[in-house]
Amino acid sequence: MKFKLLFLAAVIAPLSMLALAEEVLPVSVVMDEAAPAQALTPKILYQFLLAEIAIGRGQLPLAAAAYADLANNTRDPRIARRAAEVAYFARQPQLSLNAAKIWYEADPDSVQAKQAYWSLLANMGKADQLAEVLARVVAAETDKRGEVLMQLGRMLSRLEDKKMAGRVADQVSEPYLALPEAHFIRAQAAHGAEDNTRASKELDQALKLKPDWEPAEILKAQLLMANPEDSINSLAAFVKKYPKARDARLAYARALIEGKRYDEARSEFAVLLKEEPDRPDLLYSIGMLSLQLGEVDKAENTLKALLDKDFPEMDSVHFYLGRIAEDSNRPQEAIGHYDAIAPGSQYHIQGQALAAVALAQSGQLQQALDRLHAAQTASPKEYINLLVTEARLLAEGGRPTDAYQLLANALQKSPDDPSLLYESALLAERLGKMDVLERNLRKVIKLKPYYIQAYNALGYSLADRNERLDEANTLIDKALAMAPGDAAILDSKGWVNYRRGDMWAAVEMLQKALALHPDPEIAAHLGEVLWRMGREAEAGKVWDGALKLAPDNEVLNATIKRFRH
Repeated sequence: MKFKLLFLAAVIAPLSMLALAEEVLPVSVVMDEAAPAQALTPKILYQFLLAEIAIGRGQLPLAAAAYADLANNTRDPRIARRAAEVAYFARQPQLSLNAAKIWYEADPDSVQAKQAYWSLLANMGKADQLAEVLARVVAAETDKRGEVLMQLGRMLSRLEDKKMAGRVADQVSEPYLALPEAHFIRAQAAHGAEDNTRASKELDQALKLKPDWEPAEILKAQLLMANPEDSINSLAAFVKKYPKARDARLAYARALIEGKRYDEARSEFAVLLKEEPDRPDLLYSIGMLSLQLGEVDKAENTLKALLDKDFPEMDSVHFYLGRIAEDSNRPQEAIGHYDAIAPGSQYHIQGQALAAVALAQSGQLQQALDRLHAAQTASPKEYINLLVTEARLLAEGGRPTDAYQLLANALQKSPDDPSLLYESALLAERLGKMDVLERNLRKVIKLKPYYIQAYNALGYSLADRNERLDEANTLIDKALAMAPGDAAILDSKGWVNYRRGDMWAAVEMLQKALALHPDPEIAAHLGEVLWRMGREAEAGKVWDGALKLAPDNEVLNATIKRFRH
């Protein structure tokens, strides 16, 4: 009788979802006809059942011991894998390591076995053993030694102990310093350990051995990113010398974007696209660059060209196409893109929130709220942000009291959450609850001394009510010191200057704010100050220009009505 694990798999299956200490211990023993046959003796069956019953009862140490003995006796890779897993969950690392070693030795071609064994060696700090194992792997690959070194370098870069990764990289690469890859993995490890001086020297050696090698040049440019111009200049010199270096040119184009040298970046992408017009990552980069430059139509067309291609960042494509459609007043199209974002993507919840906003702006408030509630259930970590979005939609939908109560209820459970305090303060002002406004904003400032918006909101509120103007000015100055180019804070500064009677300073600040952000409320303030100064024609031009952009803005229309009628 051969041990094919058919009967055992049937025994194990019901136990596969047993949870222990909030961790699931999966059963990984699977059928594998290619695996060596193992005679099923009464002793093996007894130990197997003993171990699995122990797991079912939560007796992991007993299960780990039974499986360890079984792995030692059978040397079967399937049993050794299960033994390694059980011992790991039983928090017995040495037993897990021993079993993983058996698994690795019994099935040396298994990628999972290699990863498990090497990871356990690394996690237990056994640098010399890990180096010895990896050295044997490299030595065995006489034809692809450089490629294997690069693979090991990537593995070592993922280790948490960067110093140990460096020691292992040094030991493994020592016999192969005539290969550029040996110096590269040393540089990679040194960079991970924040020793960029050594990393740079190793890269220089790699490039000396192979002057046109792009990976070394790209990593060298990364080391220089502390001074972006140095990074750009290094890549520029490389692609000038080696014009067919596509990956280096792509890195150069991206570095130019980081340095805000957009026209030059566009030229480099054009060179790359000429050779590979359908390359997805190039199309994506050009689309994002066009978006950055405000070339919305070109960005949209380029990103849409990716929709029928195999591109791993498709969720990002749908997110930005959704934003473009939303800004172009095509809400249904925007919602379609947001819904195409896969659950679990970093863009998914934000996309659902934006879809809810689009629905609300289309007059479908209840559908928007239903969508937000579904997102809250799917992503508890984003609950507060989604709740704040819900409150804003309620307020904008003419239900400020409901919005305020929603946040008040949430604050009972999370009384120190700055976002809830800040948003409820804004709603309190709208409802005339000035005591709540001031209390909540002062609490936000106490909890987060660098919460810029809280200083600005409290200062502006005092200025708008023409109360405690010196204090209002101090609060706004603190916000302005932290964000000197913020249009909303410049608007507040202009408004408090106006309230204090410094009209010329008020106009200067409000003009700066409006130039940065053509907001109708800033225009309303600037027009009011100009009118009070007797510059009525200028005020009218400011208001009329704002009306073209926002004809329904309540603050703007109320201000114009006060002075013109």
